[in-house]
Amino acid sequence: MRGISGALGILAAAIAALATVAGSSGAGPESAAAVHGIRLADMDPSVPACQDFNLHANGGWIKANPIPPDRAYWGVDSLLAEQTQEKLRGILDRASKRSNPPGSDDQKIGDFYSACMDEAAIEARGAAPLKAELAAIEGIATVDDLEAEIARLQLKGVNAVFQFGSEQDRRNAVETMAGAYQGGLSLPERGYYLNTDEASKKLRDQYVAHVARMFALLGDGPSKAGENAQEVLSFETALAQASMSPVEQRDVDKTDHRMTLAELDRLTPHFSWTAYLQRMGAPPLAAVNVGQPEFFQAVDRELNAERLAAWKNYLRWHLITTSAPSLSTAFVDEDFDFFGRTMRGTTENRARWKRCVSATDRLIGFALGKAYVRDYFPPEAKARVDAMVKNLIAALRADLATLPWLGEASRKAAIAKLDAFRPKIGYPDKWRDYSALTIDRGPYVLDVQRATEFENRRDLAKIGKPMDRTDWWMTPPTVDANYDPQKNELEFPAGILQPPFFDPQADDAYNYGDIGATIGHEMTHGFDDQGRKFDAQGNQRDWWTPDDVKNYEARARCVRDQYASYVFEGKNLNGDLVLGEAIADFGGLVIAYRAYVASRKGKPPAATIDGLTDDQRFFLSYAYTWAHNVRPELARIQMNTDPHALSEFRAIGPPSTMPEFAKAFGCKAGDPMVRKDLCQIW
Repeated sequence: MRGISGALGILAAAIAALATVAGSSGAGPESAAAVHGIRLADMDPSVPACQDFNLHANGGWIKANPIPPDRAYWGVDSLLAEQTQEKLRGILDRASKRSNPPGSDDQKIGDFYSACMDEAAIEARGAAPLKAELAAIEGIATVDDLEAEIARLQLKGVNAVFQFGSEQDRRNAVETMAGAYQGGLSLPERGYYLNTDEASKKLRDQYVAHVARMFALLGDGPSKAGENAQEVLSFETALAQASMSPVEQRDVDKTDHRMTLAELDRLTPHFSWTAYLQRMGAPPLAAVNVGQPEFFQAVDRELNAERLAAWKNYLRWHLITTSAPSLSTAFVDEDFDFFGRTMRGTTENRARWKRCVSATDRLIGFALGKAYVRDYFPPEAKARVDAMVKNLIAALRADLATLPWLGEASRKAAIAKLDAFRPKIGYPDKWRDYSALTIDRGPYVLDVQRATEFENRRDLAKIGKPMDRTDWWMTPPTVDANYDPQKNELEFPAGILQPPFFDPQADDAYNYGDIGATIGHEMTHGFDDQGRKFDAQGNQRDWWTPDDVKNYEARARCVRDQYASYVFEGKNLNGDLVLGEAIADFGGLVIAYRAYVASRKGKPPAATIDGLTDDQRFFLSYAYTWAHNVRPELARIQMNTDPHALSEFRAIGPPSTMPEFAKAFGCKAGDPMVRKDLCQIW
């Protein structure tokens, strides 16, 4: 199931950019690290806390940290990512310059980074490294040829038509099965192809012009490039019409369609799944979960000899748009011009070293992460976070035991699920084995393809085997956290377990408000509108009584309606899209506060620091998590596609429903930060 949730949750494309942040304006990582706890300069006391807590807590930071020209988003997490990326750059520089044992992880990360940094070689080759694959696409003469090329491209990481890989069996969580899901679009989601407003039409025209310029770089004449680009738009529009919306994809019941291979063949009679699986190197299958059956039926209708020319253009486009960041300057610049400048409002591309560090972490990140943990993650940090996780689990257990709206049968099952949580802190106990991966010093784009194919084949090899609970989704340097409802486990990579999110030298109120609320957020995902549909073992089943479901859904609607009332640029947030993350934000803050209060029992009263009480520091630390600036272009994409609300609303939403917040800052009924209708699940 494609349902793993990150805590910080910046749009996926922006996350990739955040991974290589550098060139900060205003307060940098050194100044942030110099103060352990709340930084008064980051606040704006001229804005009352009870009016707009985001600006009160973060107004100083927002003014001092304009978005750098190579970013669409700039937040507190960006500053931490900058620190981390500088460390990774040092690791990669050293690995690329020394003589490493052939086949070692250090050889692979060093050679990968060197190949990426060798601009002269990349420039000299242009698109030549793709010549064989482009010839294979041009040579498609039959539907069987087409299906073979789809499999080849998917293995290399090209977003061709649909997604296929391993997933945890929803009905038998100890096993791994195959999953097939919609895909094949270049724009963020189906609405970008189907919406009829003028802004959408203009963007589609810009997209077609971009595709045409890319085809021209491959050698198409101007007229032919334009025709081919228009054909790509038409082809992707047909896929979009059959695709689920982001809100629909959040409903795990709507993406649960277990089929035998025979049933799948009947669903798509023109597509040979037997041949496809052989070409992908997948093991024999007992069943496949087909996320969107109607989508695959639509694809099947396109599989005929009369459409081969359109298929060739579509596949050629997806090969080149996937490969463009790894090719020569003309391709890189054209790719950035549309996806960076037009789509996200970014005015400059990132420096080459930043892109190369990001690519190494993305594609062979556990080899790089091993070196990162060795050099920068002390065991003391892991031990303190372990203790905090235990305190938060205890707070959530106490909450579940006393919730007045939860019946005894569901309460017992919920506590059993909590007791089965598996926290993963810092880095894997078992490191990924890259011995079968070949990496050399170029061509760089082929290194990228090989690394991607290695990971895809590693994923496919899981099918039919017991679930490997030692496997990690995020690499150790990642500045984020996540919860997987099927594994019922939490991941907190080493990257996020450092200042400002977790500061061993800061007071407990600060750490519980920041990393504590993040941990609580991930724990609460086990009981959000998606997570609640999975039991303690990760099986998708209904373990709630009808009355409890009714009570829960009424409270969830309150959360949905609260977020739907927030407005950005005259448009309301989509409460249904952000519901799960909003529920987790609410639960995370409530549970973190209760865990902090419990941790104070038997201790002297917490000191007032810089005129701030411990409760005030707790809530200010939480809000600081969401200090950011974002370009409106990216914010619009996030509102359309991201299940996380815009950060300013995450800063104000949960505190405004907590009486403890109102008491801490002296807020009264009628103040904007005291909501009339309090949404209370936890």
